[in-house]
Amino acid sequence: MRFNEIGQQLRAYRMESGLKAEEISARLGVSRAALYRYEKGEVIKLDTVNRLAELLKISPLTLLGIGVEYYGKPVGYAERIRQVEETADQILQVFGPICYLLSTDRYDSILAQIFEDHAEASSADRGFARNAAEQLLGVMQLRKRMFAGRKPSIIAILTASSIQQFLGSGVAGSAKVSERTRHLAREVAAHEMDRLADLMASEPIGLQIGLMAGGEPNGPFMLLRARDRATLAVNPFPADADPAMQSGVAMVTGAEDAVAAHQRMAESLWRDAVKGSTAAAQVRAMVAAARA
Repeated sequence: MRFNEIGQQLRAYRMESGLKAEEISARLGVSRAALYRYEKGEVIKLDTVNRLAELLKISPLTLLGIGVEYYGKPVGYAERIRQVEETADQILQVFGPICYLLSTDRYDSILAQIFEDHAEASSADRGFARNAAEQLLGVMQLRKRMFAGRKPSIIAILTASSIQQFLGSGVAGSAKVSERTRHLAREVAAHEMDRLADLMASEPIGLQIGLMAGGEPNGPFMLLRARDRATLAVNPFPADADPAMQSGVAMVTGAEDAVAAHQRMAESLWRDAVKGSTAAAQVRAMVAAARA
């Protein structure tokens, strides 16, 4: 058994469950320190794996890294992707208006404000909504800091339709917020697209961005490649998804057939995508139209 990977998945599923470390450790009959040691890759007994899986409502095989991992909330998926990105040399993203790792601090700031406003307006448990938002934002910002330090190469294939929608509704377009916040969210969206166009035009080393005009893929996905493995992540959660809501099921797998099939699709989409100054001009035109 690869105890380090078991520990990583245990942490991701624990965060998704919404249970605190002390709650899980109490139900297992172990100390919180022992649970954290398991998450760091300490040897764990198979009986403990079975009890953890039952508590977290997942298959023991999933926790052992056999088969496919499924995540029903953004935070669990985000944490798992953060872990995979720790060793990734190349990150390929298909679909979406932005690549989160390339976004600015303004994006994070408006997202935090939107999540706070949404929690205030929520009829559900406001404390739960705030905690979920803080947890998700913390994981996302860890991803960005790690990217800044490691600088893996990025290939992003974005779509014109998602960019137009992003510009029209702004960051976290589905969230119910004040008109002032929504106006700020649109301004930040335009700012992010201006920066994206600059990156497209300058084509810095280690970064390739393509723009698809049509032929939308069936769903967003990422391929993350390290020296010794490749991981496929099929993700229904946009970067600005409401952290307190379950709006889909994400999938993470290292299965060779799944990776190869999505790699072939990405290569085909990349061949047809517009790139460089031509793509930058199209994005700037969309920004201008949204601001008009």
